[in-house]
Amino acid sequence: MFPVLREQIEAVFKHDPAARSTLEILVCYPGVHAILLHRLAHRLHNAGLRLIARFISNFSRWLTGIEIHPGAQIGKRFFIDHGMGVVIGETSVIGDDVLLYQGVTLGGTGHEQGKRHPTLGNHVAVGSGATILGNIRIGDWVKVGAGSVVVRPAPDQSTVVGVPGRIVAVKGSKIVHDEWEMLEHGELPDPVEQALNSLRERIAHLERELETKNNKPEDIIRSMPGG
Repeated sequence: MFPVLREQIEAVFKHDPAARSTLEILVCYPGVHAILLHRLAHRLHNAGLRLIARFISNFSRWLTGIEIHPGAQIGKRFFIDHGMGVVIGETSVIGDDVLLYQGVTLGGTGHEQGKRHPTLGNHVAVGSGATILGNIRIGDWVKVGAGSVVVRPAPDQSTVVGVPGRIVAVKGSKIVHDEWEMLEHGELPDPVEQALNSLRERIAHLERELETKNNKPEDIIRSMPGG
């Protein structure tokens, strides 16, 4: 258990510049408490002691505000920043060096049996309030913007934002393999704004064509198919 604890403390220092001491992390970080309790609950779950595992999971939720099902598989150096309202479903699989912010949900889409929750690769960062639903894979080095609702898979080194989540960058020029810079909330692209800008450019282009041709609008309309 001590190597796991040391690894967890190192992950907090790496991700959170507000962390000042090991004692502060052990006493004041609910994300750390939730992860350590989950490690215990997961072992009991795998050993067949499902009721005890669920009890520990419920106690952890009461203590931290973070709900992690004992069946969820979580890799090394997992960090939940702030953490309140995080929900991780039973068949979720989370890789190494993953960062979740508060309010994130890894959920299912129905009452289907078997694998019904997301799989997150390594070095994934998920912004606050984001929801990832269903048996989909979010690849390595993926960034999910705050408030996004993701229902489709995302390839490695991509950025997903919006409702529903849209892939707005894949292997972009600014891929920084550093956990400190994994999710710059203020720099994520806005797909709605991009669509509006495209429409503005199209309208401006049509207005220039009208001025160049010096035709009346009704003449242009008549010249269109079906006009």
